[in-house]
Amino acid sequence: MPPDPLLGLSLDLPAGLTSRPLRADDARAVFEVMAAQELEDLGVVSIEEADIAADWARPSFDVASSTVGVLDGDRLVAYAELMGGSRADAAVHPAYRGRGVGTALAGWLRQHARARGIERIRLPTPVGSPGDRLLETLGFDVWWEVWELFLPEGAAIPTRPLPPGHLLREAIPDDYPACWTLFEDTFLEWADRDRQPYDDFLASVVGRPGFEPWHLRVVTDPGGELVGAVNVVMFAGDEAYVNKVSTRADRRGQGIAQALLANAFAVARAHGATRSGLSTDSRTGALGLYEKVGMQVTSTWLMRGTEL
Repeated sequence: MPPDPLLGLSLDLPAGLTSRPLRADDARAVFEVMAAQELEDLGVVSIEEADIAADWARPSFDVASSTVGVLDGDRLVAYAELMGGSRADAAVHPAYRGRGVGTALAGWLRQHARARGIERIRLPTPVGSPGDRLLETLGFDVWWEVWELFLPEGAAIPTRPLPPGHLLREAIPDDYPACWTLFEDTFLEWADRDRQPYDDFLASVVGRPGFEPWHLRVVTDPGGELVGAVNVVMFAGDEAYVNKVSTRADRRGQGIAQALLANAFAVARAHGATRSGLSTDSRTGALGLYEKVGMQVTSTWLMRGTEL
């Protein structure tokens, strides 16, 4: 097999810095760079190493040909990746900002995407952050807003009843295909990507480091059909984050999603979570749903993108 031409894409870096494709065992170093950037920009860290490990474990994702790391000696100080479709991400350690590293990574992403036949790329960035200002300068337009919300610590968790005859329980392996279908059907109503392969769902949800059965919960109707699902992940042992929540299109407006959220928060608290959060964006129209269960916006991000 001929060598992958993407591995030869170069970066115009400041003197003393080098680059290379990343490996699966670089996940910890990438997390540290992203965490340092989030702490500088937001005052909190919302990323976890398990997020990166699970995303890179997807069978459809090749780490070496989809990532690049910037190093100062042996230390990783910045990175970029194409995550699939138009999705991309990048981070620069705050100590290395202002030296052209972010510009070089944006150039690499553009080269990389064009080489793969991708027509546009998008990256998330906290509103008003140095990364946001840089992307604006580089011609990345705002495509939509993203809000991160949390249920305040100690807040009363609301009770949301299910429709008569419906049951909320932990998912079992036999439910996984239906959960995958439900999540994909829901998110593809507005997302600009292809359907995620089932094996990728298993790797990123069930195979995520630290997964426990209670992290995936479902609602079934009186006939036993799965009509709603929620996926929760735990951060640092005391913070729950709702990764996905979906209700089948023909069963919306019956309070199923609110019941799933309230249940997820309650079960997470029983497992040691002191606060619970999630994110949503302006494409979904779901902000009001989360505010109805007592959640509050804590940070705003922009999804910036560019046509290639």
